[in-house]
Parts: sequence; structure tokens; C-alpha cells
Amino acid sequence: MKQQSYSSHARYVAGFHFVAGGLIIVVLVLSIINLVQQFCAPGMLYTGVMPVLVALILLVLFWYSRQFAVKVQDRAIHTEESLRHYTMTQKPLDNRLTRAQVIALRFAPDEEFVELARKAVAENMSSDDIKKAIKAWRADHHRA
Repeated sequence: MKQQSYSSHARYVAGFHFVAGGLIIVVLVLSIINLVQQFCAPGMLYTGVMPVLVALILLVLFWYSRQFAVKVQDRAIHTEESLRHYTMTQKPLDNRLTRAQVIALRFAPDEEFVELARKAVAENMSSDDIKKAIKAWRADHHRA
């Protein structure tokens, strides 16, 4: 697998993000063009509205299918990192950490994890700052 780091940890699936997303945008644009053309023809408004509605439905499904998967995975990561912290310290993870901070901490190796978690709370670090502070990146190749 490809080496992962702060600059290369974002995950894009070409078939989903670019092909499917791009095609949905094309369908939406073409359906709007079709609606404008049908609007000028008497009695044809229905046939112009339906493709626009279908394109909008596809766009909403595209957006939420990704959001739902990421939300579930974020909850799982939060639970995993809470258990990891408890295993290492016999103490629960500080509840002042936001979900985004905990998710960023998943990239920290065990040697840096506990101290970075403390620092994140003390300095109210953003998730981006946490990722930048990691010295030895712990890859996550299973992110949705």
C-alpha cells in the first residue's frame, strides 16, 4: 500500500467522487436545459420537470450515501480510540475532546497518542493541528 502521511491521507474513490458525482452533475445540467426547452412547448412542462426531479434525487442520494457512511465510521473510530486510550492509561479519554479531535488522533502511533491527546485538550488543538503535530504517521487505509 501507498505510504500515508498528512499530505496524502485524504481518500477519494475516483469511481464514486469523480465519475458518479460528475455524471450526476451532467444529468442535472442537461435536465435543466431540457426543462427550459419544454417550458416553451405548451403542455410539455411535466416531461421537463421529471428529469430535473430525478437528477436532484440522485444528487441528494449521492451526498447522503457518503455522509451516512462517514458518520458511522466516525463513531466507530471514536470508540476504537477511546478503547485504545483506556488500554494504554487505564483512564477514559478526556470528554473535552471533540469527535473531530479524536478522529485526528487515530493517526498518532501509540508512542505519541496519550501525550498528543493531553496536548489537544490543553491547547484546544484543531483536528488539522493534531494531524500536523504527529511525528510518525500511523496510516489508516480502511477509511470510507
